[in-house]
Amino acid sequence: MTELRVIPVEGIGEVHEGDDLAALIVAATNGLLDDGDVIVIAQKVVSKSEGCFASTADREAVIASESVRVLRRTTGGMVISETRHGFICANAGIDASNVPGDNLVLLPMDPDLSARRIRARIMHLINHDVAVIVSDTFGRAWRLGQTNVAIGVAGMDPFMDHRGTNDPFGMELGATNICIADELAGAAEIVMGKTTGSCAAVIKGASVRRSAGEAKAIVRPHADDLFR
Repeated sequence: MTELRVIPVEGIGEVHEGDDLAALIVAATNGLLDDGDVIVIAQKVVSKSEGCFASTADREAVIASESVRVLRRTTGGMVISETRHGFICANAGIDASNVPGDNLVLLPMDPDLSARRIRARIMHLINHDVAVIVSDTFGRAWRLGQTNVAIGVAGMDPFMDHRGTNDPFGMELGATNICIADELAGAAEIVMGKTTGSCAAVIKGASVRRSAGEAKAIVRPHADDLFR
């Protein structure tokens, strides 16, 4: 049976545009990282380091520019929309919390590319082969509350596919394809929190398949979506 360790990365502090996020993580982990670890990083610090900002004065215009399709609008002003990445989320993923000044933080332009760059930079700095997940907090249709999910992935297959294998009673599994990237993102959020200042976590012992996987593979294709 697999045992996981989920360890918060502390001491990074406020991240600014242009900061070397991989170097900050390496310094903060101080020898903790090993080959095979999974590093989960909050989307917000990735966006900050990449300069993905907009003014709060243009909030509605920003939501419109970050959306390719609006699904719902509430009387309270919230918009459920589809982003250019294919994500269905509130207000096109823009956020004003934990942001200094009169700014909104946008989603990274390409979260998978962000994850690949951070992974490659860590490899360059300490020669360790780690996987990287960029996580964000999403609501779920049909369920209350939020959880963290993977919006960027590098160095791992985002799925644990059991289709074609047999359960203990010999029944062949035909639909069980676990999104391990989302599960690891949710586990990391428990130790990262929203107000503790920990923007990343290291997960040790995760049973992931090393591959050139991407989070964009998690997005359900329109043709398979029965609810749009």
